[in-house]
Amino acid sequence: MTDLTPMGALGTAGPAAARHGALTLTEDCAITLLSLALRDETSALADLPLPGPGAYARSGDLAAFWTGPGQWMVESRDAAAARAAIAALPGARMTEQSDGWVVIRICSEAGAPPLRALTEKLVNLPAETLAPGRATRCQLHHLNCLVTRPAETELCVMTLRSAALSLWHALEATARRLPAAAAT
Repeated sequence: MTDLTPMGALGTAGPAAARHGALTLTEDCAITLLSLALRDETSALADLPLPGPGAYARSGDLAAFWTGPGQWMVESRDAAAARAAIAALPGARMTEQSDGWVVIRICSEAGAPPLRALTEKLVNLPAETLAPGRATRCQLHHLNCLVTRPAETELCVMTLRSAALSLWHALEATARRLPAAAAT
């Protein structure tokens, strides 16, 4: 009989992780992603105000960012609570997205400068586009990505699960090549 072993999108038994200077890259296997579509003018999900274009919002265990008119991606570590909060909205439509995406969380022990140096090498966007509390869709090494900035010292990059290794390679190679002054 075949022994099936669960693994992350990067093919490891646990979340993949790497450290380069002040930057730590970690595959976030525990996050639940749900797409939310609303027909009406609902402006909040539980206690979380639904953000507008380019914005990222968090309240407790729920976070969301705008993906299109009347559409958001909702993140949570508590899948059941997130589904219940969405189900409570009148006319809400929800689709489970967790298995279709890989999420790489990049944290900096040296504040914002290492993250800024990393994003300057990866994407051609104005710095304010990736400021804390912001989210955007962009091209990163020819990959379609969703990038969120939950905090000053944290950046999350998401792409389709089938491109997980390509994203990991691009992020890790770029972090490794950062000048020592920017990486620490």
